[in-house]
Amino acid sequence: MKPDRRTFVAGTAALGVFSTFPAGAQEGGKHMFGLIGRMTAVEGGRDDLIAILLEGMKDMPGCLSYVVARDPGDDVTIWVTEVWADEASHKASLSLPSVQAAIQKGRPLIAEMGSIATTEPVGGHGLTVEKD
Repeated sequence: MKPDRRTFVAGTAALGVFSTFPAGAQEGGKHMFGLIGRMTAVEGGRDDLIAILLEGMKDMPGCLSYVVARDPGDDVTIWVTEVWADEASHKASLSLPSVQAAIQKGRPLIAEMGSIATTEPVGGHGLTVEKD
């Protein structure tokens, strides 16, 4: 089943989420916001979809980490892990021309949107946490 626009946007973080989620973890007064999502590409379309996701996600203010990964056990599954300075930065990214273009270009390559988990990032290797 092909996802509708709202489902696509919700699943791709990139791909965005329109619904309200709780604020991210509190670190020195800042609230980070995270998402981990799974999507299934159409047969033979995973690498093209990955390229679209990576291209569309450049220069996103407030994005601290955006990782697109292949599932090594499944030829059509993609995992996207995002960390944002805050939920507002994530929501604002949905209006960026590059994100809108990725949504339009990538939608036909998505067979199914999987689960989406909202997370509360607190730090980690490679993740710079700014303190007030």
